[in-house]
Amino acid sequence: MINKIFAVYKPKGPTSHDIVDEIRKITSEKRVGHAGTLDPLARGVLVVGVGREATKKLGEVVKKEKEYIAEIKFGEESSTDDEEGEKKAWSVGKTPRLDEVGEAVKSFRGFIAQTPPIYSAIKIGGQKAYELARENIKIELKPREIEIKEIEILDYEWPFLKIRVVTGPGVYIRALARDIGRELGVGGYLVDLERTRVGDFTKEKTIDILDIKKE
Repeated sequence: MINKIFAVYKPKGPTSHDIVDEIRKITSEKRVGHAGTLDPLARGVLVVGVGREATKKLGEVVKKEKEYIAEIKFGEESSTDDEEGEKKAWSVGKTPRLDEVGEAVKSFRGFIAQTPPIYSAIKIGGQKAYELARENIKIELKPREIEIKEIEILDYEWPFLKIRVVTGPGVYIRALARDIGRELGVGGYLVDLERTRVGDFTKEKTIDILDIKKE
């Protein structure tokens, strides 16, 4: 597996860095990297490069489009925009109908401005945003332009919405979940996320970490 780029299926629980460390141990290769972080609570396709030449090419992989299956819970917001954070209930008068949810979801298609979650690795004055947030330091992240190439509803039964999303680089699905909830006026946060594709690397093409061998 030296000087190769391949995809593994990251389970829910470990960080993307944990997976990289495990591959370092298996291959005895120090130069191992990944293209596109998956949060610990997310699972799915994680593209990995092993060896000097492979890790150099990961920057190009990061720019590739990505596909996700995401589940959102309405009626509350979370300080981290996912299940880990402190929840705050929203006052919901009328439960949104499917057609109303569809219109809200459709409004996010294309190039839009997205404010990243405060619990993210974006650096502010040399320090990561999530480190400042954990210290209860008030921070304000600037919106950035991102692209939602495709977005569709797979299932909706209040308070849960399941969607399929195809994105360009730099998109936070946690922030998308938050913003869809706000667009509907009911609040929302991400409860489940699976990345099913990165560029040409699909879920079906991933390999198990246990199958990685020294080569």
